[in-house]
Amino acid sequence: MPESINWPPQPRRDWPQQPKRRRRILIILAVLIGIIFGCRIAFSYYVDALWFGSLGYRDVFWKTQGFQWTVFALFAVATFLILYGSFVALKRAYFIELQSSQTIFIGGQPVKLPVEPVVRVLTLVISFAIAVGAGAVMMAEWLTFALYWHAPHAAGGTADPIFGKPLNFYLFTLPVWQLISGWFMTLAVITFAVAVLLMLINGGTRALVGRRDSNPLSPWRGLSITFAFLLLALALRAYISRFEHLFDDHTVFAGVTYTDAHVWIPGMLAICVGLIIGAVIAAVNSMRVGRVRWLVAAILPAAVCYLFIQSYGWYVSSFIVKPNELVREQPYISHNIELTRQAFGLNQIVQHEFPAETTIEAADPANNQPTLQNIRLWDWHALQDTLRQIQEIRTYYDFPDIDIDRYEIDGTVRQVMLATRELSVEKLPESSRNWINEKLIYTHGYGITMNPVNGFTPEGLPTLMLSNMPVQSTVRGLNVTRPEIYFGELTNTDVYVNTRQQEFNYPQGQTNSLTSYQGNGGIVLGGFLRRLIIAFDRGDLAKLPFSDDVNKDSRLLMRRNVRERISELAPFLTYDADPYIVVSNDGRLSWIMDAFTTSDSFPYSSHYRLDQNLINYMRNSVKVVVDAYDGTTTFYVFDPEDPIIAAYRRVFPSLFKDAKEMPPELRKHIRYPELLLKLQASVYGLYHMTDPAVFYNREDLWTVASEVGMDPTGAQTSQPMEPNFVLMRLPGESGMEFVEILPFTPANRNNLIGWIAGRSDGPNYGASVVYNFPKTKLVDGPLQIEARIDQNAQLSGQLTLWNQQGSHVRRGPLLVIPSGRALLYAEPIYLQAERSPMPELRLVVLALQDRLAYGPTFESAMTALFGGGISSMSPAAPSTESARNPAASGSTQSASPQPAADLNGLISQAAKDLADYQRLTAEGKLGEAGQKLEQLKRALEKLNARQR
Repeated sequence: MPESINWPPQPRRDWPQQPKRRRRILIILAVLIGIIFGCRIAFSYYVDALWFGSLGYRDVFWKTQGFQWTVFALFAVATFLILYGSFVALKRAYFIELQSSQTIFIGGQPVKLPVEPVVRVLTLVISFAIAVGAGAVMMAEWLTFALYWHAPHAAGGTADPIFGKPLNFYLFTLPVWQLISGWFMTLAVITFAVAVLLMLINGGTRALVGRRDSNPLSPWRGLSITFAFLLLALALRAYISRFEHLFDDHTVFAGVTYTDAHVWIPGMLAICVGLIIGAVIAAVNSMRVGRVRWLVAAILPAAVCYLFIQSYGWYVSSFIVKPNELVREQPYISHNIELTRQAFGLNQIVQHEFPAETTIEAADPANNQPTLQNIRLWDWHALQDTLRQIQEIRTYYDFPDIDIDRYEIDGTVRQVMLATRELSVEKLPESSRNWINEKLIYTHGYGITMNPVNGFTPEGLPTLMLSNMPVQSTVRGLNVTRPEIYFGELTNTDVYVNTRQQEFNYPQGQTNSLTSYQGNGGIVLGGFLRRLIIAFDRGDLAKLPFSDDVNKDSRLLMRRNVRERISELAPFLTYDADPYIVVSNDGRLSWIMDAFTTSDSFPYSSHYRLDQNLINYMRNSVKVVVDAYDGTTTFYVFDPEDPIIAAYRRVFPSLFKDAKEMPPELRKHIRYPELLLKLQASVYGLYHMTDPAVFYNREDLWTVASEVGMDPTGAQTSQPMEPNFVLMRLPGESGMEFVEILPFTPANRNNLIGWIAGRSDGPNYGASVVYNFPKTKLVDGPLQIEARIDQNAQLSGQLTLWNQQGSHVRRGPLLVIPSGRALLYAEPIYLQAERSPMPELRLVVLALQDRLAYGPTFESAMTALFGGGISSMSPAAPSTESARNPAASGSTQSASPQPAADLNGLISQAAKDLADYQRLTAEGKLGEAGQKLEQLKRALEKLNARQR
């Protein structure tokens, strides 16, 4: 066949070609860029392998890489073969009559179009690019495939009530089906789009060269086959979507509804069958003279099913469900309640009644002294500011956080607060900010502080048990033998240890104490080549290889921030944001961090937001311990019944250890996680209602109690309470326990309705208990107690006065402490000078339901609230009127003034009390002034009685 006819003949012109020299330069540049990027990736993998190996987890690294690259290779190869094979088949179908090139005329000039070579190159390039992209996407989901492959055979004790599938199907199998379905759908859409595009190009090319279609079957064959492929992908997606109804969140509850169960789930199966029938029709259309109407007919079965199901679903929802919603949805609400409670561990919560009485006798202070003596009066923000003033020693130290724990002090378990003194290189003087100082000398923090939660000096400062540098202890048997903190919360930079430079340890008078690292942590730098690779990866290429201070025995300490360190080892776990420090019996410092397994595919469970993710399942399955000196990181499994952690253990058997292998001195410091208790409290507020009718009507909805807080501008605002750790004796229990509590209020109300406690000690670890208050009794909540404090004329007046004299009042959190059969409320009040960020405790406010008292110390406030003697309160208990008036119930060391011998003595005593009251009020000593006012009142009462 002639290529083209044009008269008179014109000279042929080809597309201009790239000069060979420019092409060679581009190739060389591309090779160099590839080598650089390849080396960076290879070096990064090498250093990561060294780092994992230094921690004893080399097999974890290589197993992770093996899984990732296996998934990448499988899906990249499969994608390339499917796409390239499809492109080749489509090209043959559409270009069978075309030669390798075509000539067209533009502006009367002949131009040669290399159609077939261009299509061949594009086919290879596009197939390869899409294959690499698909492999990378699926590579990021490698853990989903690993969990599916290693999922435990047990069904997890749960089968969903709709399909009867075991829990493992939803946690491990269904996510893989969804991934493969999405991948399959993507390929189907691409191949169909290419078929449409090639059909259009083929038609345009034929028009340009003036040809007519000699084979009417060819163009429709490729389009019909790819359309059949697309319909099969849609059928698979429709089949899988049936199971996803179990995860849907609705207005009232989550999971399958009546309409879903009776219409959409069977309906999606019918749509799936309709799509398969459509795929058969499209395939038949590819084997005969193709027609558009047959492709339209292929869609009709599924489209008719969908329209019918949509209409029928609207009818069922509008005329069957809504008029009788509670009756129709009741069994499905029951499923949601049962499985949500199981997903968040609420089914294991034990419920008790708590009388919440209001009398002093109900508080029973005499028999609850251990609880009362461990009430936390130090607000952690105030303590942090104070420690930064009195214990930082140098400006480059900082206390990033305050931790609460319990320790045995002089044979008695006490609740204490701990803070690590970490070194922040950002705070070094600008003149000291150089590579040697930041990498070789200033390598670690030093020491910790420890103080009782309610220990104050006469100046309102914390009573420190551990303090200073070197660390000094005021408690026998409590010592820190390895105070250096190489791994912490502020250790965000790499450092090199075991160098010829001695490291700064702590300041010591006019000189500094120096040390050298003696641990086995980190990566040994070794020879020059290894050091060069490490320097290239860590961005130290200009310094590390040429430093005379570094030798082959030196070590690189990297990923020293405990959060980053743990997340890099096990990125598949979710972590509590707050690691806490522990002093072991041998004086070493260790960090403990809570880790969780989560899922968003637990059947019939409601979703809740955790950080940026929606989850409907959570377990605190792992405790992670990081040694603050050598960085040793250990994962201990505390919930072996969790199916997700069981699968992770099958994937990485060397990464996890049993809880029984945790050293006893660390085991006694584990605690119920704050993150878990907050989430459980949020879920429990709704799902404590187990009756479907009550749940449907939201008759007894709870929320976490609110307290007064401060916004960034310093104004008071209402905010949800944070969990409070308390060392106490739970009602009905005999021993002291370290528990974490959160109170509840009814929705949109301020009075308390109950409280939840997470237990941390001994065999009770991990158990939760809820105490319900009588619904017929009004129990004051934190905001109501705060209002009582604000409405007291003398107390609020004094606080206002303090705020106007170059200082401001800083109110600590209001604590709600169960004591006996009553609730005790406690709030510390600090005074902070404007020129000094160091707050000092000035008042302690204590309250019962109908009594409120205060004092400059906790003991004096207790005396004011409960009377002169805690063990025998009745004779010295303040009157109801004085208990309601903080000015009349200020604490004192003696409960009552000495009686005067005669009338003149009483008058003199009253005059003296009045003068003392005025003087103390002017000095701002509100507690002592309250004492004098009480004495004055009693003296006047006696004078009044004498006159009668």
